[in-house]
Amino acid sequence: MAGFRVELGSASHTVEIGAGLLDRVGELAAGQGLRGRCAIISDKNVARLFAERAARALKGGGLDPLIFEVEPGETSKSLHTLERIYDFLVEAKFDRAASIFALGGGVVGDLAGFAAATFLRGIALVQVPTTLLAQVDSALGGKTAINHPLGKNLIGAVYQPRLIVADVELLRGLPEREFREGIAEVIKYGAILDAPFIGELERNVEAILARDAKLLEQIVERCLRLKAYVVERDEHEAALRTILNFGHTVGHALENSAGYGRYLHGEAVAIGMVAATRLSCALSGLALESAQRLRNLIAAYGLPVTMPTGWCNDDFMQALGRDKKRSDDAIRFVLLTELGKTTSRMLTPDEILPYLAEL
Repeated sequence: MAGFRVELGSASHTVEIGAGLLDRVGELAAGQGLRGRCAIISDKNVARLFAERAARALKGGGLDPLIFEVEPGETSKSLHTLERIYDFLVEAKFDRAASIFALGGGVVGDLAGFAAATFLRGIALVQVPTTLLAQVDSALGGKTAINHPLGKNLIGAVYQPRLIVADVELLRGLPEREFREGIAEVIKYGAILDAPFIGELERNVEAILARDAKLLEQIVERCLRLKAYVVERDEHEAALRTILNFGHTVGHALENSAGYGRYLHGEAVAIGMVAATRLSCALSGLALESAQRLRNLIAAYGLPVTMPTGWCNDDFMQALGRDKKRSDDAIRFVLLTELGKTTSRMLTPDEILPYLAEL
């Protein structure tokens, strides 16, 4: 088991990474001072596999858990589902000493996290990510959100958890497509912060896809430590934290315009990273061989690397124009100068489109 602290002053918290940690989540939560009533918020697929197990562990740690299930998928990140969670918490007489455990992937983490951030002006949150994408990225950093029909993650808050528990054993049963999408966020960390990591991912494709437990624990810890480094220096995305958006500008626009569900988040980000490397070659000096190397790595993990047919439509352009990083008519676009190093440029959608067309 590996663990470390995310140092954020009064919002500092512990991250625990290892195999078999779900059965210790009650013990770990109690160690952070959590007691009494708590809600396990999970989607129906994850709940069927792990919710009762988590509840037993929480009871063993002296907590009193109730389970609330939501529908799987991005469409649950909605005001309607959030209102159902509020109703559940009110009817169960949750008070400010209660806590919420987000048991699931990025959708559940975002949704349950935003519920915790806003119910009674904030109750304790524990992130228990069950997907690779959530374990390496979305569970850490405090970003919580729901979607608006006009854009992804437009309604949200930065709200830090009290604890993150990443049980890599849960990844063994993850559907293949969902496992591979998580690799996109892993590759992102090498691309923006850790060039030697790219080489390790290239050398270990087969073992990683075979879900070697030791490698997965190392990968999750490495990614979370890299993200913690960024978040500790820029919690609210005033400067450095923007680098974590590498690949996400085009990725979010594709998710939104294609209809949530056609692309998993990591699949859209994979395409977005390839688009960003193409822009980087033209605008920030990234070597063509480095761009090709990153594209080959993304493809080696079975992720998409080309824009879909018919991508350039009104929905895509409107989604791109609503990007949260926009200022007036331009968008702050994260680019690479070399593998492991970033810069950014303010670009209009019209400046971006010719490079996307080349994909």
